Amino acid sequence: MSSSEAPPLVRVSGVTKTFGSITALDDVSVTFRSGVVHGLVGANGAGKSTLIKILAGAHAPDQGLVEIDGERVTLHSTLDSRRRGLGFIYQELSLVPKFSVLQNMAMGNWKHSAVGLLTWRDLRVRAREVLDMLGLNKPLDMRAERLSVADAWLVSIGRALMSDARLIAMDEPSASLSAEECRRLFGVVRSLAAQGVCVLYVSHRLNEVVDLCETVTVFRDGRVVDTLEGEAIDKPALVRGIVGGEMVPPAPAVPREATAGASDPALSVRGLRRAPLVNGVDLDIMPGEVVGLTGLVGSGRTEVTRMVFGADRPEGGEMYLDGKPYRPRSVVSAIRSGVALVPEERRSQALFLEQSIDFNIALPTLRSLRSGPLRLLSNRRRTRQSERMVKSLSIKTRSTQTPVRQLSGGNQQKVVMAKWLVGDCKVLLLDEPSRGVDVSARAEIYGVIRAQARMGTAVLVVSSEFDELKSCDRVVVLREGRVTANLGADEVSESAILAASFADHGDVHTTESSREETT
Repeated sequence: MSSSEAPPLVRVSGVTKTFGSITALDDVSVTFRSGVVHGLVGANGAGKSTLIKILAGAHAPDQGLVEIDGERVTLHSTLDSRRRGLGFIYQELSLVPKFSVLQNMAMGNWKHSAVGLLTWRDLRVRAREVLDMLGLNKPLDMRAERLSVADAWLVSIGRALMSDARLIAMDEPSASLSAEECRRLFGVVRSLAAQGVCVLYVSHRLNEVVDLCETVTVFRDGRVVDTLEGEAIDKPALVRGIVGGEMVPPAPAVPREATAGASDPALSVRGLRRAPLVNGVDLDIMPGEVVGLTGLVGSGRTEVTRMVFGADRPEGGEMYLDGKPYRPRSVVSAIRSGVALVPEERRSQALFLEQSIDFNIALPTLRSLRSGPLRLLSNRRRTRQSERMVKSLSIKTRSTQTPVRQLSGGNQQKVVMAKWLVGDCKVLLLDEPSRGVDVSARAEIYGVIRAQARMGTAVLVVSSEFDELKSCDRVVVLREGRVTANLGADEVSESAILAASFADHGDVHTTESSREETT
C-alpha cells in the first residue's frame, strides 16, 4: 500500500488556538502519514511552532481535534505525546551537558526491573543499536557537552527513537550545521522515512525542503494556505505561498556610507564571519540612528550582536567604534568601550530575579559607585542612581528595593535597559526588546529607545516584529549570514522584508506592487 493510501498516522482537523487577542492558528487541518518527510514552511509567527506544540501536548487547542491512527486523542502533556509515539526535537536542544550520551538518551525512556531498579544494561544495548542505525559512533559514556552540534542533534533523534517514535518533528535542524553536517543529517532523515517514520521538517531553507520533502504544508498568518505534493514542490511556489505574491528582482543592499553625511558611523562592521551562521556581514550604524536587523531563524542576527558585544570571537572581518578599530576581548571589554546588549532571554541572561531593582541597575557601574580611600560601595549613591533611572524609564514599582521577579515583563525589560543607560552607552544592542511584554509596555520601550537615540546613541534592534521594524530609521535583512537588503524607512514593508529573508543572493523577491497585481 502506498503512503498516500495508508490511513494517516496523525490528522489535525479544524484546530484553532489563540493567545489573548492573537490568533496563532485559525481553523487548521493537516494530515501526516507514516514514512513521509512532511515539510512545514512559513514566515516567523505563521503558526508552525504552535501546531507542533499542540502535537507535543504543550498547548491545548481551543477548537478542533487531533487523531492518531484514526482515534481522537487529547494530549495532556509531552509525556502523553511521547507515549503515543510522537517525538520532538527543537532548535534549542534539550540535552543535559553534564550527562552522558546514554543518560540523555534514557531520559523519558526509563525501564524498570521487577524489583523497581533501572535496567541500565537493556538501555545501553538499545542506545547502541539506535546510534549505530544513525551512524553515530560515539561512546555512550561521553558527556553531551563534548559533542558537536551535529552529533548532539543525532543524540536527540536517538532519544526519540529509544521509545520507538513513529513521528519525529525537527525544528530548523540545519540552522547551526555545516554543509557536510547537513548532508549527514539529510541522510538520516531519508533513512528514518524509509523505515516508516513520519518526519515533520520545519525549515526556512527552502532548497532543503524541496530536496527532502514529499509533502509540504504552507502556513501564513495562522492559516494553511497551500499543500504541495511531489513534483509540484518547488521554491517559487513555496515563496508565493509564504509571501502571498509573485517574484521580482530585489533592490541591491546599499551600504550606509553611500548615502550618509560626513559623520563617521558609531559602529561599523566589515566582512564579519563566524561559522556556520555569519558569512560576511557589512553593517553601519550612525550616532542617533535606530537600525532594525531582521531575518529568519538561523540567519545570524543574534550571532552578530554577540560578536559586537564581545561574547563570541569573530573568525574574520573587522569592527570599528567611532572610526577606530574595535576588537573586544570579552564582554567586560565591550562594556568599557560603551557597547551594551539587552538579550532576548532577559530572565536567564540579564537579570538576578531574586535581587532588587537597585542591585540589578547598579551592576555595570559598581566601580563608579565606590568612594573613599578604601573604595567602598556607596549605597546612598547607588540608591539615588536607581531612583533616577526608575523615574526616567517609568518603571512601575513601589521601591527600588523590590525584587525584580515581582515586576511585570515590561518593567523587567526596562530594568535591563536602565542598567546600561545609566552609564556612557555609545552603542545599544537590543535583541527582541518587546518579546513577552504587553502593548502598553511595548510603546514605553519604543519611547525609551527613541529618547536614547536623540541623545546620540547608536541603536541596533534585532526583531521579528514588523511593527517594531517599521519604527526604525532603516532595516537590514539577513539571509544565511549575509545582508540581502538594506531598506530605508520609506522602503520598509512586510513583503519587502519577507522577500529579502527568503531570497538567495541574486535571487528574486516580492514587492508591494507585485502583491497587488496578483490579488
